[in-house]
Amino acid sequence: MRHLSKVVLRPLAAGLALATVAMVAVHAEDAKKTDAKPDPALANQLNPADKAEVDEKLLAKDAAVKVEDGKYFDASGAPTFHITDNGKKVDWYTYSGYRRYHAECHVCHGPDGMGSTYAPALKDSLKTLSYEEFVGIVVGGKQDVNSSTQKVMPAFGDNKNVTCYMDDLYVYLKARAAGALGRVRPGEKEEKPEAARKQEKECLGG
Repeated sequence: MRHLSKVVLRPLAAGLALATVAMVAVHAEDAKKTDAKPDPALANQLNPADKAEVDEKLLAKDAAVKVEDGKYFDASGAPTFHITDNGKKVDWYTYSGYRRYHAECHVCHGPDGMGSTYAPALKDSLKTLSYEEFVGIVVGGKQDVNSSTQKVMPAFGDNKNVTCYMDDLYVYLKARAAGALGRVRPGEKEEKPEAARKQEKECLGG
């Protein structure tokens, strides 16, 4: 039965990944049509006292150009973070991503995406990984094996506690990569969007 569940879940996970990437492609096309640029009304307001290493280029690249049902998107159509009130308040997905990361990922990748002796710092990896690449690695896993290293990341495609919160994880780690969020637990947060509740229920099968 356990083997059967994996056989069934893996195609579902692959379908989820494809659907998620397709959604990003739609948002990217919308951005191109409107020649989307960062919306001043959606500008991030960071905490000047935060000790995060701010990457100004990434901050500009990841800036939100639109918000839809409580989720923010950058000019490429990928989900992104939104931090306001001098770093005191984050969007729901960044907050949820922090919680999911520290429930599912930090044992290997270290607290706050800082890495460990056997897994890379995701706050650095997300400086260059695209959304599509991130989804592909999380769902399918990755191997980096040679004469000097043996690093294997397992596939999480059949773990709903990960795949159902893919955007949340991505957005949180992007905020860490850009230095928009330091090594802190997010304080205030935006209300959980109804769209997030619906997606969560459908994905978890509740």
